[in-house]
Amino acid sequence: MADKKRSIFEDVGDVQKQVAAPGGIDRGGQGARGAVRVWLGIIFGLVGLMIIIGGMTRLTDSGLSITEWAPLAGAKPPTSEAVWLEEFDKYKAIDEYQLQNKGMSLAEFKSIYWWEWGHRQLGRVIGLVWALGFVGFLVARKMPSGWTRRLLLLGAMGGLQGAIGWWMVSSGLKEGMTDVASYRLATHLGLAFVIFGFITWFMMQLSRRDADLLQDRRMGDAGLTRLASWLVVLAFVQILIGALVAGIDAGRNYPDWPFMAGGFFPPDPFGLTPLWRNFFEDDGLVQFMHRMAGYVLFAFGVLVWARARKSGNDRTRFAFHSMLAAMVLQVVLGIATVIYSAPWEIAIVHQLGAVVLWVVILRARFIAQYPHPQFIQGV
Repeated sequence: MADKKRSIFEDVGDVQKQVAAPGGIDRGGQGARGAVRVWLGIIFGLVGLMIIIGGMTRLTDSGLSITEWAPLAGAKPPTSEAVWLEEFDKYKAIDEYQLQNKGMSLAEFKSIYWWEWGHRQLGRVIGLVWALGFVGFLVARKMPSGWTRRLLLLGAMGGLQGAIGWWMVSSGLKEGMTDVASYRLATHLGLAFVIFGFITWFMMQLSRRDADLLQDRRMGDAGLTRLASWLVVLAFVQILIGALVAGIDAGRNYPDWPFMAGGFFPPDPFGLTPLWRNFFEDDGLVQFMHRMAGYVLFAFGVLVWARARKSGNDRTRFAFHSMLAAMVLQVVLGIATVIYSAPWEIAIVHQLGAVVLWVVILRARFIAQYPHPQFIQGV
């Protein structure tokens, strides 16, 4: 028995221990994070393009040119003169043609039809890209741990967006309507920005390992993060009001700035009854709301930027510098859109500016919460 006894020093010195490899704690379940991020990047580009084409569809009054919702059969465009005439006859039956575009030629109809068809077709492409990627990662067992529900949520919101799109279009097909209901347009655009925001956030999360995110969050600036969160909320509210402006063409009236028809308030801003209709349908009041919300957003953005300047992290400061620069540019574009009565060339750049500003605000918010490690020498 005595020869079987071992010294405690022998146990420590001679028995080999297993040592965890660097990064081994979160290596399991990481899946193909890089590939998933690339896939989301493709969807990111497509959704961004979708928002711009949707804007052009509205600016060219093309949204009601297709009067039916055919998710599968509608993917095939008219291929003969007879089919084009059939589609044109359907359009002639709605009030937008009767009250606004009566006498339109077939060639003019084709130009607006292609905008709406392209908008819907791109929606189908986005759905297909999402489905192929999602199923592919699941079948290959390359889905990162904890990401199945999040990425499934994107697909569900995309499907809901298609249904809301038709709900929006159907409002413009009713008797007496020459455009879609502005509040439905705001819902449609608002959900598009929500989807775009989720994609942006997910891509940023996938750009780092889970363990790195956990470590970086401990160094986050809680106060700056809260301020940036409110900035996200204010930006989203401004986007919704901007959709109301687009829905009733309110940007084409009152082409003076900083006043409206020579005064601070537009004339007769509450002339519609019941009262609530004015906040959705009165062009002067809706444009006034958009201007005021823009001023509030800009002022609060400057406040958040001033707070971010105190950060000791170079990347955090740069993220908020970028945010302020995008905000200043967007204000300039907004003023130009008003002064020139919202020509499509300027209005669509203004909408693109909203997309860029949305992304840089979210990026600044993310970096405030998950700052990159920085040493004394710099980043």
